[in-house]
Amino acid sequence: MSRPTGRVLTLLELLQSGGTRTMAELADRLDVDGRTVRRYIDQLIDLGMPIEAVRGRYGGYRLGRGYRLPPLMLNDDEALAVLLGLIAGRRTGLATSTDTASETAAAKIRRVLPERLARGLDTVLESLAFTKPAGEPVTPDAGTLLTVADAVRHRRPVSIRYTDRDGRRSDRTLHPYGIVNHSGRWYVTGADPSIGENRTFRLDRVTDARTLPGSFEVPAGLDPAQRVLSGLATASYRYEVTLRIHGTVEQIRARLPASVAEISSTADEDPAAERWLRVELRAERLDWLPAVLAALDRPFVIERPDELRDLVVALADRLASHARRT
Repeated sequence: MSRPTGRVLTLLELLQSGGTRTMAELADRLDVDGRTVRRYIDQLIDLGMPIEAVRGRYGGYRLGRGYRLPPLMLNDDEALAVLLGLIAGRRTGLATSTDTASETAAAKIRRVLPERLARGLDTVLESLAFTKPAGEPVTPDAGTLLTVADAVRHRRPVSIRYTDRDGRRSDRTLHPYGIVNHSGRWYVTGADPSIGENRTFRLDRVTDARTLPGSFEVPAGLDPAQRVLSGLATASYRYEVTLRIHGTVEQIRARLPASVAEISSTADEDPAAERWLRVELRAERLDWLPAVLAALDRPFVIERPDELRDLVVALADRLASHARRT
């Protein structure tokens, strides 16, 4: 590489790859002497790059945190990975409330891609399809997400204003244990110290998130994702459904996942053994359950509600009627 400008950009790329780079290493990679490396470092500093000098036996140079994002030097694989990540994030709800942020970021990267790579990306996108998510993705406010995430990381209480599904607003204090993205929605789960109970909130319904003084301890072995799934399965809905299904936990979970239903099964029982299992779930509507039970194709008993039994019988009659047609 003969052009000094090209070497300066290569130096920036080396520093962006992370860690501290020694003077000898940089000089060898750029095929220049140490004095020239220092001159290139000075040029990057003049351009506003936050270059830090590290003293000592293993010292050298590293890229620090600055007030702005420096130019990113991405190779072909990295550029494709970033673009596909932005596209997948937008399709699956892994985005902030600024709907155009991922689109404008992707456009900026695509604008500087070599033509060959841009054509390859277009080919991938034309061949790529996404399954439809269970629900319409709902994204939280970026400031709220960052505030709550910082509270999770440093185990700090957070004050939030929450609007429930009925439109009621309330101010709450939460000890946030973790953030979970499920079916296109963001959730925060933690403990509400005022009532001494665990709670799960949708982040898109949270406003005015503020970190509070103090700290808290997270229970040992806690799994935020499992807690969110269990919370969704036991949330208050119009109908409480209780079934007994003969099969394995795996067979039942294939149609009734943890976010939908709870299965009564003890740890000492063989999960691969077929047996009668108690299944409980809550739902606003029952019309989808008969088809799920039919697809499950396992013996079952409906304990409650009676309305579900009537819907299953009606579905069976319709299927029998269709099957007799010639």
